Amino acid sequence: MSQNNSSTRLGFAFPGQGSQSVGMVAALAAEFPEIKARYDVASEVLGFDLFKLVSEGPEDELNRTQNTQPALLAASVATWDIWVNQGGPMPAVIAGHSFGEYSALVCAGALDFAVAVGLVAERGRLMQEAVPAGEGAMAAILGLDLAPLQAACAEAAAAGGVCSCANLNAPGQIVIAGSSDAVDRACALASARGAKRAMKLQVSVPAHCALMSPAAETFAQRLADVKFETPRITVLHNVDVASHTDAATIRDALIRQLYSPVRWIETIEQFAQAGVSHIAECGPGKVLAPLIKRIDKNLQTVALNEPAGLREFIALARNELA
Repeated sequence: MSQNNSSTRLGFAFPGQGSQSVGMVAALAAEFPEIKARYDVASEVLGFDLFKLVSEGPEDELNRTQNTQPALLAASVATWDIWVNQGGPMPAVIAGHSFGEYSALVCAGALDFAVAVGLVAERGRLMQEAVPAGEGAMAAILGLDLAPLQAACAEAAAAGGVCSCANLNAPGQIVIAGSSDAVDRACALASARGAKRAMKLQVSVPAHCALMSPAAETFAQRLADVKFETPRITVLHNVDVASHTDAATIRDALIRQLYSPVRWIETIEQFAQAGVSHIAECGPGKVLAPLIKRIDKNLQTVALNEPAGLREFIALARNELA
């Protein structure tokens, strides 16, 4: 593994659920052995061939939360391996969107990869079990500010159930989560308050809301025995937009993350305040890059999801950012 310079102008963002697709690592896996190597470890931990699932599907099996999370974790960490092995400079600050925070912690040296695979699979299973199928929902609300949307959620919840803002993704793009009926009411109320669009999402669990509290309680017991090291790179956590260096506060941030909103807007603003000019989306798909541009149009973004773009950005980062 080559020595890497660090770059104060470079940040990395690791995607969460919604970035997965069948065949998502095929192009990188064809050229870089790092991809299959990480999937081999993950498959051993899980007891089934995760690479085959990612490569061949079926899609509905890949989209099961307890499979999606390890699949994306392996893809993101393997992409990071390629970056490091090809001599890419170390970023000044990193963050993961929702469970992508686990990818960030692994890449920062705070959490062992094999341990993380087991953790996110368990996390996904507990989330799935916390709310019976069909009883929870999430919806994306476009074109409405936070305050009126929070009011709509509160009004919807007052009529019964749970509803709150879950992912503060970008200005005018906020995801809400909660009980299915309450989310439906909130969508109608948001539209009445001027939202351009309110659309239910195809997800199996209502993440980042109070319905995940039972999952968080059980998951806390699982996390209690997990060893965390001091991160070698600054990791901004979803729940408080802060970096943590000791195991107890990292555990606490990961537990609260399950039922607390993802404060992505503030996270990216923190990147910019730290002097970051370029943010690489390290993992499959291209979900985070457009959100980042909506938060701060001056930030340059790139998705490291195919070989040519990855090599090109490594060269740029080494020559211009390091």
